[in-house]
Amino acid sequence: MDEKRFWVGFSLVKGIGAVRLQALLDTFGDAKTAWNASAFELASAGLGARLAERVVQVRSTVNLEEYVARIEKSGLHILTRKDPEYPDHLKEIDQPPPVLYLRGTLTVEDAWAVAIVGTRVVTPYGRQVAEDLATVLAQNGVTVVSGLARGVDAVAHQAALKAGGRTLAVLGSGVDRIYPPEHRALAEKILSQGAVLSDYAPGTPPDSANFPPRNRIISGLSMAVVVVEAGDTSGALITAEFAVEQGREVFSVPGSIYGLQSKGTNRLISNGAKCLLAPQDVLEALDLTRNVERREIRRVIPADATEARLLEALSAEPLHVDEIRSKIGLPIESVSAALTMMELKGMVRQVGGMQYVAVREDQAKYRL
Repeated sequence: MDEKRFWVGFSLVKGIGAVRLQALLDTFGDAKTAWNASAFELASAGLGARLAERVVQVRSTVNLEEYVARIEKSGLHILTRKDPEYPDHLKEIDQPPPVLYLRGTLTVEDAWAVAIVGTRVVTPYGRQVAEDLATVLAQNGVTVVSGLARGVDAVAHQAALKAGGRTLAVLGSGVDRIYPPEHRALAEKILSQGAVLSDYAPGTPPDSANFPPRNRIISGLSMAVVVVEAGDTSGALITAEFAVEQGREVFSVPGSIYGLQSKGTNRLISNGAKCLLAPQDVLEALDLTRNVERREIRRVIPADATEARLLEALSAEPLHVDEIRSKIGLPIESVSAALTMMELKGMVRQVGGMQYVAVREDQAKYRL
């Protein structure tokens, strides 16, 4: 907790995000040393005089120990990217948010997540697509991620909840400042089947400048982003752009060439996004048709000696299959076969290039 509170401190300083915090960590070695550095040292580390003075000002007005204790007493939890409970998908993106504030629960199964985003002025067609898509995903054990906004976002959250699935809402404000205010009841319902989270500190009001950056978290948490309806300037298109940068799949729902809410989605398809013709398209493209089976197998089949050795060798840091084989001293055929079964059971995850990470049981559920 000692180190975590200093990460929280920097999250309170407007203008310090992932890039600048990393620069401070590189310079000073840890967040505590950086937090206690002089204005001159901070400015010399790349913050510049004005931002360095802002750090000093926040430092002089906030008792971090009391602040963190007050946050946790209020029912919120704090995750830094160094915490094992921090979402794995989000760790994979370039410059993940250093600190997340959370209400509700995160589970290992939330790694199987798809974002559904779109216009706030949703048409009956768009509403039906969002409902059907979120329902099918939830029924197949896929977590639905969105932004709790009016229109497509709210429809997706509600449909996932109704189907008994999980859903995550990412805010452009503090998690104690629900926006729009009429979605407070929806946010409370989400807490029982998911989480409301933000990288903005509690008390941060909604602001138009906050929403584009939060969209990178929506895409970062997800395996894919589906844009249901979007005009030419819709924020959902920003989420799609982030998804492309992060190497996520982008699906777009086609619509009328005359419809304002379909101009953005049709353009996405023209630019290379996958055309979504049915909810099952997402499941098949991401190999999620067996997602419920994965969970069942994980529950009913115990690990054997080989799986136990593999789990001991693996961690949250990616390890190539050749390195794994070398560490446990088993033939590559045995290692590959065991890893395939363990991935099906949700015990390990391949993160690309034949590299694997472990999904620990003690990380299976993070409940406040």
